[in-house]
Order: sequence, then C-alpha cells, then structure tokens
Amino acid sequence: MNRVRDIVSQDLKLFGDIVVRLQRMDPGADLRQSILPDLLRLLRADFVASYVWRSESANFQHGVSLNMDPQNLKRYDDWFQFHDPMTAKLRLRRRASFVEEVLSRRDMIRTEFYNDFLARDGLHHGINMYVFDGDRDLGDFRIWRAAGRPDFESREIDLLTGLEPFLRGAMLRGMHRYEDLTARESDVANLVARGCTDRDISRLLNIGFATVRTHINNAMRKRCCANRAELAALVAGEKPIS
Repeated sequence: MNRVRDIVSQDLKLFGDIVVRLQRMDPGADLRQSILPDLLRLLRADFVASYVWRSESANFQHGVSLNMDPQNLKRYDDWFQFHDPMTAKLRLRRRASFVEEVLSRRDMIRTEFYNDFLARDGLHHGINMYVFDGDRDLGDFRIWRAAGRPDFESREIDLLTGLEPFLRGAMLRGMHRYEDLTARESDVANLVARGCTDRDISRLLNIGFATVRTHINNAMRKRCCANRAELAALVAGEKPIS
C-alpha cells in the first residue's frame, strides 16, 4: 500500500471524524451534503460537487455542491453534462482519479466545457471519485482547486481511496428504500407522502392521470405496500436522495 504523504495530526483526526460520522449517519440524512465541507478541508480543495447517475434517464441528477454558483450548475444540468469531455471517462475508472489521467490540461483548457463552465467558477485542478456497489452507481465526488493553487497529488488519491468503503456503506444504507424506484416513481411517491391527490400530482408533474396511477401502483408493488396510505407513511418516514 502506498504511504499517504503530507499528513498532519489534524488531517488524521478529520479523517477519523468523517469515518465515524458515516458509520453513525441516519439512513434518512443527506449524506453527501453533510460531508462536503469536511471533505473540502481534508483534501485542501476549493470546490466540490456531487451527483448520482440515473441509468434510466442516462444523466446525472441530485446534484449538491459547495462554493459553486447555482446558476452555473443549472447550466451543467441542462447542457454541459451532455457536452462533457472528461466525466464519462473518469466514471469508467471507478476509482479516485486525477482529471489529467483522462484529459491533459493543455487539451482541457481548449474545450467549451472548461471555458464556458469550469472556468466560470474558477475550477482548474480536478480529482474525481465514483462510488459503485458492483455495477450500481451510488454517487460521485468531484473535487477542484482554483488555478492559483497547486495540483492535487497522491495524498488526495490515497485519502479518497481510504474513505471509499465507508462512503459506499453509508450510501447503500441511505438508498435501500429507493434503490429500485425510477426517478419519476420517487417523485410521485414523495408527492403522495405530502398528501397530494392524483390530480395534484398530474398537474405538478405535467403527466397524465393514468400515468400517475401507474407510477403509484409500481411504487406500492416495489415497496411492498398494500395501499396508498402505507406508501405515504413509508416515504414520509424516510428522506430520499432527490
């Protein structure tokens, strides 16, 4: 195993604190949002974002971030994630990786993705980690430093690699209720839990009344609920990743 370099006692304490929190975290807690500030400190980074890949819609969803402009991130959701020269390649690696392992900085700074998205928030040096359980994508962590900061080194790779099994375990515990619901089924189930009628849900999601019923029936079947009230009680007792 490679030696973790440039580690001080405060780093070890912070690493341990993150591990303990992950092990004790309530399954309904927003895990990714909760640990982003400490992850930023541990990796001596400036920016971080995290997404979950949805295979049924072939896009990244449920984004959370720190020190990034929400409007710029909306542009990522709407456009740049579909014109991204690096993330798909990094995701295929299934481990903590430097961005430059899949795209040289010289090539990166020539791209639309860099000039019209990353550079707008000041992101320049990147390291990503994608957390999997077998073939199931649980979520990712995209960590960046500004242009005036030093590159990431093996220290950060080793720290992320050390955290990965604890992140994976906590993320699995947090998603067990919703892992086999589609994004739309989760949306409908959440609205059922809030007391919305089928007609309300149809209007809010701009889908047909019959489609609402189909999603509710699918959610009840997958969650082994006998009726709508049981589904509402189940969902209300848990906080999904959406």
